[in-house]
Amino acid sequence: MMTPPVKSGPRYNHMIQTDKVRVIDENGENIGVMYTRQAIEQAADLGLDLVEVSPNADPPVCKFLDVGKYRYEAQKKANAARKTQKTQEIKEIKMRPNIDDHDYDTKMRNVVRFIGDGDKVKVTLRFRGRELSHQQLGMNLLRRVQEDVAEVAKVESYPRMEGRQMLMVLSPK
Repeated sequence: MMTPPVKSGPRYNHMIQTDKVRVIDENGENIGVMYTRQAIEQAADLGLDLVEVSPNADPPVCKFLDVGKYRYEAQKKANAARKTQKTQEIKEIKMRPNIDDHDYDTKMRNVVRFIGDGDKVKVTLRFRGRELSHQQLGMNLLRRVQEDVAEVAKVESYPRMEGRQMLMVLSPK
């Protein structure tokens, strides 16, 4: 029992429907228009497959290719692209509204380092007990954070309250 043909991608010699095709050899040279059967035989003599690369042309354009090698090269190219791709993570910095200056400086150094690495930073301000009634202190602190990183980062989501926390997200410029 034969497997059904692949719907996407190039069409191989057993799937080409037309009588005549324009043929390009393995070196990229245009051989010309010939019967499909003759082109398949020439490709087989070279140990290659006849692959339809442009089915909408008149006549369709086919090429002599080693399909296994073609797929291998395409997979290698996709893997290389995936390897060089930079994924953006969200790093979280937690603070309190009454944070000390030295602690604040340490947290800000980390924020700048994370943004320099190309990551987003979520600044979380946690309120405890009666601090919740002084939300303006938290707002002032997040404004200070925003001003301190203004040259390297932009605010992606402005400060908002979620329960007992105030959140703000910064992303690299």
